Amino acid sequence: MPTGNLKLTSLDKKILHSYCQTLDGLSNYLGNGYEIVLHSLEDYEHSAIKVINGYHTGRTEGAPITDLALKMLEQIRRNEENDHGVIYFSTNVKGEPLKSTTIPVKGEKDRIIGLLCINFYLNTTMADFFCNFAVPIPSDSDGLTVSGQIHETFSQSSSDLLEQTIQTVRQEVLMDSAISSTNKNKEIIFRLYQQGIFNLKDAVVTIAEALGISKNTVYLHLRNLEKVNN
Repeated sequence: MPTGNLKLTSLDKKILHSYCQTLDGLSNYLGNGYEIVLHSLEDYEHSAIKVINGYHTGRTEGAPITDLALKMLEQIRRNEENDHGVIYFSTNVKGEPLKSTTIPVKGEKDRIIGLLCINFYLNTTMADFFCNFAVPIPSDSDGLTVSGQIHETFSQSSSDLLEQTIQTVRQEVLMDSAISSTNKNKEIIFRLYQQGIFNLKDAVVTIAEALGISKNTVYLHLRNLEKVNN
């Protein structure tokens, strides 16, 4: 027999709560054409605990679980369907088309404790859809480059990432005539520190070798930076 609502542990609830911030980030990335809903299986009658852009289906926080979600959970319980979620097309109450996915959220002991549902409103205009891909306006405070884009290095290993970042930063500093030659290494280490590159394994050794200085010199600069930032 179906067991109905689940009794969630404190860890289960923390896991679900952590997804709320994930939903905010997803919404910022995907844009207004996407409705995103997080369900808790602790209360089927009021399962929606986070709703973003709910105007696409009329749902708000506290809304009940859907019939499709109940069917999917029952199929998973009976091992009739895998627990990776489903992708499907549907319509809202106005008959407008949606492309949807329902993805299980797992908690302690691999139990399904919630559902992440994403609905793309297929009547979203092309203008609204592509507006989400517009390049942001450059700002000196958010690390954007002149073109309004942020540089990101996609490396195959942490050592590659380390070497590429050192090379990029070193080139930037060497080309900056406003930085005196005696302060070049200090500035390189400062910029690498700001980028969090020293969190990588063997960063100090690799940077020291790349700059032709000793590890102790690198550590000296790091200690000074830590004093300034504490």
